[in-house]
Amino acid sequence: MLVKFTIFMALLAGLCGCNHSNKNHPPSTIPKFPEVSQIKLVDLTAVPIDLEKYRGKTVFINVWATWCKPCLQEMPSIARAQEILTNKDIVFIIASAESEEETREERADWPYRFNYAILENMEALGIQALPTTYIINPKGKLVFSEIGSREWDEPSNINLIKNIATQHE
Repeated sequence: MLVKFTIFMALLAGLCGCNHSNKNHPPSTIPKFPEVSQIKLVDLTAVPIDLEKYRGKTVFINVWATWCKPCLQEMPSIARAQEILTNKDIVFIIASAESEEETREERADWPYRFNYAILENMEALGIQALPTTYIINPKGKLVFSEIGSREWDEPSNINLIKNIATQHE
């Protein structure tokens, strides 16, 4: 009985930890955006990533996990969006709160050419479900924050990213 309960709780936690919804509408608003300086990322060699170095570019940050099915289902559309937007000044960062080793192992089987990172402070940012996406405009301001997956290569979502990329205020 204890084994069944433990398995049930693990499955429930996994299902509640991901949020899957295909969004083809304007972004929903999360009441409080973190300051960009609060987002603590390191690359897969543990070198801190200074988001300020991307000033003048749009930064798309997708927070995911190896165990999150909606996150993994969303990856091909992010890769296609990255390809569609290749001539724009947009940086795509795919960040996991898991270990560098787990992230590196998962990425080894992927054909994607993302900038991979480790998010060091997921709890401090108040991320409650995955995937979560942040988009920072060229002025360095976080202007989009959303929980849940999207088909990022759909025209409405490409236009969303392009519109953010033109924000210079």
